Amino acid sequence: MAGGKIRKASNPHFRGGIPFHKSKGQHILKNPLLIDSIIQKSGIKPTDVVLEIGPGIGNLTEKLLEVGKSVIAVELDPCMVLELQRRFQGTPSSARLQVIQGDVLKCDLPCFDICVANIPYQISSPLTFKLLAHRPLFRCAVIMFQREIAMRLVAQPGDNLYCRLSVNTQLLARVNHLLKVGKNNFRPPPKVDSSVIRIEPRRLLPSVNIKEWDGLVRICFNQKNKTLGSIFRQKTTLSILAKNHKTLQALQLSHEGLDDTEMAMCITALGDILGDLSMDSDEGKDEDMEIDEGDTKASDFKDRVLGVLKEGGFEEKRSSKLTQGDFMHLLSLFNKAGIHFS
Repeated sequence: MAGGKIRKASNPHFRGGIPFHKSKGQHILKNPLLIDSIIQKSGIKPTDVVLEIGPGIGNLTEKLLEVGKSVIAVELDPCMVLELQRRFQGTPSSARLQVIQGDVLKCDLPCFDICVANIPYQISSPLTFKLLAHRPLFRCAVIMFQREIAMRLVAQPGDNLYCRLSVNTQLLARVNHLLKVGKNNFRPPPKVDSSVIRIEPRRLLPSVNIKEWDGLVRICFNQKNKTLGSIFRQKTTLSILAKNHKTLQALQLSHEGLDDTEMAMCITALGDILGDLSMDSDEGKDEDMEIDEGDTKASDFKDRVLGVLKEGGFEEKRSSKLTQGDFMHLLSLFNKAGIHFS
């Protein structure tokens, strides 16, 4: 037993007998100067209720309690919860710290003003959209992502990493890169560097059906470097649109803008749809299957789809270069022609 204790004490993945689990994304931020920088860039006010996700052993939590009104910390690991409670027990800050043990993707989040988090790679997309769907809206979130995800979130049209995640996030929020964080600032160090991103939810959202929007963006980014004319000529794409068209005609659904509650539900669903986006997940199989020209109805529908692209001047354009305004215009043209994406 003694030998076991010695090994634990010398293992950098332990603190006070508490193991850090890489599989759970537990990489504890250890650099106090970096923590101070994150606090400063967060712009926390003395009246702010701060939501911290994945507080670990409380290094960042301690600083958050110094500048904010209170901190709500959501932690999955019961061992870390106990460590956090022990750390602040009996201190003047203890009454201003609320610890919620549970999965942040599954639990109901209370009202908060600002979110500060160092999150695992696996939950990056669904957590981002869960936060953006939260009502009432918060002022901003300052989140540390693995760098590849962070660069996708802030990518602009024409950037190599510009993708469906970029477009969907920027529809709902303003996203800015704050600072790059080297892997040696963590214990244990992760395999890749990280970046801190500031996300500010848009108070006024465009009047667009979020499910329709994502349906269009999903198709466009399935092969983002192909021309839209090539993508929308494919049999699989046309079949999806034809099926949607038939269903909507039967149900006579309206596709006007959603109210606040419906919008939040759709945004939350985006997180589940997008899931964990790897570096290559936007590129689908290169299928150049043409629709059967012998099928008159199918051929007419194809002509209608391609007519929309031609009308808007989109036939030779590529998704990787389209702006938010371009996608909005394209969706409105499709809808005007009776073509829908959900």
